Amino acid sequence: MIYLSLFWEFLKIGMFAFGGAYGAIPLIKESVLARSWLDEAMFANMVALSESTPGPIMVNAATYIGASQAGVPGAVVATLSVILPSFIIILLITMFLRKWLKHKNVQAVLQGIKPCLMGVILATGVYMAFTAVLSGTESLAFDATALIILLVLSALSVIYLLVRKKELSPILLIVIAAVLGAVMY
Repeated sequence: MIYLSLFWEFLKIGMFAFGGAYGAIPLIKESVLARSWLDEAMFANMVALSESTPGPIMVNAATYIGASQAGVPGAVVATLSVILPSFIIILLITMFLRKWLKHKNVQAVLQGIKPCLMGVILATGVYMAFTAVLSGTESLAFDATALIILLVLSALSVIYLLVRKKELSPILLIVIAAVLGAVMY
């Protein structure tokens, strides 16, 4: 039964996660917490781990959650089900719908979705910062070290952008965060 549950939940996530992985995090969170597959703290750790490892975040998250619930077969089921909708959509687009993507109304719909996705991504970032600094929403234990790391990374990003006129590499930010975490914790 767990395999069917994993398949169905991650299939739904794959179908409705328009805009990529950051848009999927709220969907994954809702599904995972509702089924008690992970708690809030483990979910935040899973998101951080999924971002830090190679590959798409949504696929990494599905693999992690599937493995935590049903071992390797669970990881395979969750991973395949989360990529299945995208695979089918891309296959259909390449086969039948190429000409429609250039249509004015289709482009208008896609442009209209972008602000919504920015809001979802912003909300996800705020949630992740909140849970990192407050160590979960239930106990509200303040983590000064996490706040310092968050502020240092934010300051580095802004300074780099102002000085070099380009964004700091996410890989470099992850490495800096890992070093700061190892030193400060």
